[in-house]
Amino acid sequence: MIETFEGLCVFSLAHRLVRLLKAASMLSGILMMSDAAAWSDASVGYRYGTDFAEPFEGNRVAKNIFNVRYANGYAYGTNFFNADLLLSNGNDPASPGTGRGAHEAYVVYRHTLDFGKAVGRNLSFGPFKGIGATAGFDLNAKHDAGYNSRKRMLALGPTLMADVPGFLNASILELWESNEPYDRHTGATDQCNCRYHYRPHPELDLNWSIPFHLGGIALSYEGYADFISAKGKDEFGNDTAPETNIDSQIMYDVGHFLGKRKNTLKAGFEYQYWKNKFGNSASGPAGSGAYARTKMIRVEYHY
Repeated sequence: MIETFEGLCVFSLAHRLVRLLKAASMLSGILMMSDAAAWSDASVGYRYGTDFAEPFEGNRVAKNIFNVRYANGYAYGTNFFNADLLLSNGNDPASPGTGRGAHEAYVVYRHTLDFGKAVGRNLSFGPFKGIGATAGFDLNAKHDAGYNSRKRMLALGPTLMADVPGFLNASILELWESNEPYDRHTGATDQCNCRYHYRPHPELDLNWSIPFHLGGIALSYEGYADFISAKGKDEFGNDTAPETNIDSQIMYDVGHFLGKRKNTLKAGFEYQYWKNKFGNSASGPAGSGAYARTKMIRVEYHY
């Protein structure tokens, strides 16, 4: 019975992921109809690490993460879509008393409007080549032994685009986040038995991809950094904490050795520093699971 339930959970997550990918594809198509895309990049990827952390579970969780990503630039800005399917080992269990790991789907979409392109003027100044606004959303669904997150979040705010090789964007975003965790054993959600809305709160968001050379080897430094303020009380009445999440990788074009076109097959090493994960204080009941320092290997195929 349990195996059947777990199989249905995986099927449900996969089904949701396919639906979200279809929606993102339609959204990108609509945005590109107004003007041909200046560039686009689609990729599938895989990463693996053994020291992920989960609040209240500890920091020795191994995860296999499968990834689909699509980004494009069009006449007035850029679109970015990313979907991760995260499969944990038994240290982050799918249900109490089982050795099966939890599974999660996490989706991010962001659209950045370049004001200079929109009005047909050069708005560069100092070290910045442009200004704009970013809007988007995060969605997740996780099946685990306890919280079973159902996060929904909207993001909106101004963006500065640095004048660097590749790109470096800095945004100050206001976040509107809610969750409706579900206990599969009792059928209850949080203590109010409804979707819980955190206090709106700001975030400093940095995103970058910068090519560089080291000893004649062409590499790229990529990643993001999120500095998020506390978001009031959580759904159980506890104070939340300011959150820092820095995730970056150094990637190498290994496809060069296989006769592939430039940046088709990339591999590298990734490191994530995540303190007060999801707003849980690392010095509180969530313990070491709210403080992740995770090393990963990463592979991407671009097409």
